[in-house]
Amino acid sequence: MSASSQFDMLGDLARNARDQACQLLAGERMSERQVATQLEALTRYRLEYAERLQVAMRDGIDPASMHNYQQFLASLDAALQRARDALDSQQRRVQQSQQHWQQEQKRLSAYDTLSTRRNTERQKYEARREQRDSDEMAAGRLFRQRPEYDS
Repeated sequence: MSASSQFDMLGDLARNARDQACQLLAGERMSERQVATQLEALTRYRLEYAERLQVAMRDGIDPASMHNYQQFLASLDAALQRARDALDSQQRRVQQSQQHWQQEQKRLSAYDTLSTRRNTERQKYEARREQRDSDEMAAGRLFRQRPEYDS
């Protein structure tokens, strides 16, 4: 296997790894948005329920209903804390996926740079070889055109 085909293969592998990391990052970001949306909805519901308690307290509420409101608010608070924890955890996963994608992008860039450098060197080599062949042909023509060559 030639060196350039090895570089091409390594570049393709790096590109695939980068693309997979990108897909993972997109999935993690989508999950983060979903968790954030759930947290927002839960926060709104908790506020609405607390407002209902305020109205009930203003209108007069029996102790059993007050206890039920308080218990439910406590369970909502616990659910909110779990949702915040889940969002924090998801944000860490997004950050890790972002770093992984950046590493894969750097690796791909390194292979692309090496491949470009190798192609540039190959083109320079070919240009020098063509120039040398051209110079040799010109020198041969000049040699054949000299008068002593005729004799």
